[in-house]
Amino acid sequence: MSEFLGIIPARYASTRFPGKPLAMLGDKPMIQWVYERASPLFEHLIVATDDQRISDAVKLFGGKVQMTSPDHSSGTERCAEAASSYESHSGLRFSHVVNIQGDEPLIQSEQLQTLMDCFQSPGTGIATLIRMLNEKEDLLNPNVVKVVTDHSMRALYFSRSPIPFVRGSGSEKDMANIPFYSHIGIYAFRRDLLEEVVLLPPGRLETAESLEQLRWLEHGITIRCAITNLPSLGVDTPEDLERIRKQSSFH
Repeated sequence: MSEFLGIIPARYASTRFPGKPLAMLGDKPMIQWVYERASPLFEHLIVATDDQRISDAVKLFGGKVQMTSPDHSSGTERCAEAASSYESHSGLRFSHVVNIQGDEPLIQSEQLQTLMDCFQSPGTGIATLIRMLNEKEDLLNPNVVKVVTDHSMRALYFSRSPIPFVRGSGSEKDMANIPFYSHIGIYAFRRDLLEEVVLLPPGRLETAESLEQLRWLEHGITIRCAITNLPSLGVDTPEDLERIRKQSSFH
């Protein structure tokens, strides 16, 4: 049995940013930046997509592609189908699957290694990354997902609201004494558990917050968190892409 299979789910029909994986950063489409940054860690790395344009672009730069159904409601579902198809075609079986977001062009291989190292802790079914949140603007931004953990770095809750709530004071001085963390939406799954989570029905918390990971917590699944201090900027809108172009050098 092989260990980690890297999968980059990528769809064309994004509501807020159609064609996002093919948006250019410097002289490369965004999906290529993600693929090349992840590739040093994975002997087996594939892009999972339902769109022929994305498939053609990935093949053009020498990447591997697995076509998937257009009917998936999440990247997790797309990863599960792609993993099964890839295993079937290759004759391999993997113990873990890493879901690498296709809209994180600044992702570093060190971050992915930190994510995979979470499975050295017994009982880890799902792993994800978090980062210290220092800007009050981000703390109050519902598009920046916050997370709280226990002393063993197991996720207790994810929210679009500022958590924890600092009772009795909202001053920046008092808030600075509390560590706030934002969630970086890349995941690694134990392979057998990935097959299980895609069959779980949405729960009340997920419906309220529109956060898929709350479904897993509601079903008692352990999500192990690891802190990264490296930069990570996701692209949800064309404005996000412009911000990354201004802040980073892609050449």
